[in-house]
Amino acid sequence: MLIVDARESESIDRALKKYKKKFEKAGLLRELRSRQAFIKPSIIRRSEVLRAAYNAKVRREMQG
Repeated sequence: MLIVDARESESIDRALKKYKKKFEKAGLLRELRSRQAFIKPSIIRRSEVLRAAYNAKVRREMQG
């Protein structure tokens, strides 16, 4: 459960902004979407490896 400490002097908009930031940082929506369908661990691992290889390639091209 997310709890936002809203002070009396703060506006509702400010408290809502804090809540949205905490919600995004907690990753609740991302987790909910990932749980809608089962993905095999081997496929998850493969996508992580491909993403890491792509990021490494991009970094190499930026440096050299």
